Amino acid sequence: MSTVSHGTRRAFLGASLGVAAAVGAGLPARATEGRGRPCRRIPRGGIGMHLYTMRTALARDFAGTLAELAAMGYATVGVSGRHGHTADGIRRILDGVRLKAVLEHISYDTLRGPGLGRALEDLHALGAAWPVVPSLPGALHSPAGFREAAREFNRIGRASREAGLGRLLFHNHGSDHAVVDGVNLYDVLVTETDPELVGFELDVYWAVKGAADPGSYFARHPGRFPALHVKDMAADGSFADVGSGTLDFAAMFDHARAGGVRQWLVEHDSPADPFATARNSYRYLAALRY
Repeated sequence: MSTVSHGTRRAFLGASLGVAAAVGAGLPARATEGRGRPCRRIPRGGIGMHLYTMRTALARDFAGTLAELAAMGYATVGVSGRHGHTADGIRRILDGVRLKAVLEHISYDTLRGPGLGRALEDLHALGAAWPVVPSLPGALHSPAGFREAAREFNRIGRASREAGLGRLLFHNHGSDHAVVDGVNLYDVLVTETDPELVGFELDVYWAVKGAADPGSYFARHPGRFPALHVKDMAADGSFADVGSGTLDFAAMFDHARAGGVRQWLVEHDSPADPFATARNSYRYLAALRY
């Protein structure tokens, strides 16, 4: 679990996963400075905001909210709801404040139906690379249902690649990590999809909530996780600003290069003050060394 103490977790993961991941993926060992202090950092261009966090502010002032995120230092956004704007219109606003959309959450039903072509066109208009399935219908939460979804994911992912975009990504929730009839549902998607067509936007909060270990997924399935939802967990299990909760992000991110992570997207499902959450989370990620 990612909620154990920093020292215990670092010792365990460093010994059992970190070296193996680095060697297996052909990566250099973690650089250090001074007396063993970690000095790897998240690239500034990789720190983004998933816009679901900012939905109440966006509904009031879409352009102003994006401008404020850019002023804080954010480089990218994940789109989740357009608030009455077209894809072209959002792109113009983003370009104006020097933000880049990297992905958009699009419903499973839209992507598996006749709306797929338009959704991919809109991704081009946004300047984004990845279509993301934000969740699966509850009726599919069985091994058979997830195998059906895996087949659909491969088909959608192929269409995305043929359209000149990136792989289809899947965003997880806690229930996606359930074990049903002896089968881990999330693992069905990881193992039964084509790595060239399907990747994952791993929500680290929901992974931990579902008793999964993000770091071990990065090590065991290299290159499958180009984007993360970076969300922290308070001591009572609720959501927290990144860096203020219990999750050991440094230990998780130790294996991010092996996992193929390129985007670290901040998310908080119910922030009391979304701008404070955005500022606090950005400062933590920008200062983090691991």
